[in-house]
Amino acid sequence: MRSFASIRRPFESICANAVALGAAAVLMAGCATAPVNDPEALAAYEEANDPLEPMNRYFFEVNYALDELFLKPIAGWYYIALPNPAQDGVRNFLRNLSSPVIFANDLFQGETDRAGTTLIRFVVNSTIGIAGLIDVASEMGFVYHDEDFGQTLAVAGVDEGPYLVLPLLGPSNPRDLGGRVVDIFLDPLTYIAYNNETLEALMYARAGVTAVDSRARNLKTLDEIREGSLDYYATIRSLYRQKRNDAIRNGEDSSDGYGITLLPDEPADTAGDEQVSGIN
Repeated sequence: MRSFASIRRPFESICANAVALGAAAVLMAGCATAPVNDPEALAAYEEANDPLEPMNRYFFEVNYALDELFLKPIAGWYYIALPNPAQDGVRNFLRNLSSPVIFANDLFQGETDRAGTTLIRFVVNSTIGIAGLIDVASEMGFVYHDEDFGQTLAVAGVDEGPYLVLPLLGPSNPRDLGGRVVDIFLDPLTYIAYNNETLEALMYARAGVTAVDSRARNLKTLDEIREGSLDYYATIRSLYRQKRNDAIRNGEDSSDGYGITLLPDEPADTAGDEQVSGIN
């Protein structure tokens, strides 16, 4: 029987080559050109901060096709098959696994109170909450919050850079992409799973379940956004930036909202109609 590593490595190589070829083909078509002779169009171009728009739109369409073919149907079955308490248990478990990364970034940002909340949540939910399946800490007043190294860089004053759409991963920017990489090294599970094929497989499973769970909570909302958008790509770009700016400000009120909150904390019984995440 072939080992997980022997299957994984050729698959990763094929994916990397496909992404590289796709990116090269789109880049050869050129980047978005600034409209220098039209002040209003130039202002809109600079506000969008999307100089790689042709490439981004290409990968957006690829991600959308993959979502329609694979992720959305799987998420639909997940949403139907699992009772709402079970879905909440899955999400609670995944959130608990991310606690060490959140805790580290709380400390990096000097948010000692929030770091304390994260630590208490991890201890309480890992024990009384049965490995994080039950969010006992929230009932005690220690509400979940998210942090990542992309937010830490933003707090430190690092500019986000141009908008990016990553294959499979979706909306991002250079700052958040770099933050993703750092968060991998901040995660203790990265080292626990190192050179252990079974645990490596579980890490991939964790990523897959996270994607399915997030998508399942946004089935109706994303369809409504797409149907109501003149430019679905531009709408998702705006919503992504709203979500990230809100996260960087730790949820403090801002004047650039769109009336839709990405990745909120509602339970699964309302998620199918109200939540937005995992966008293409």
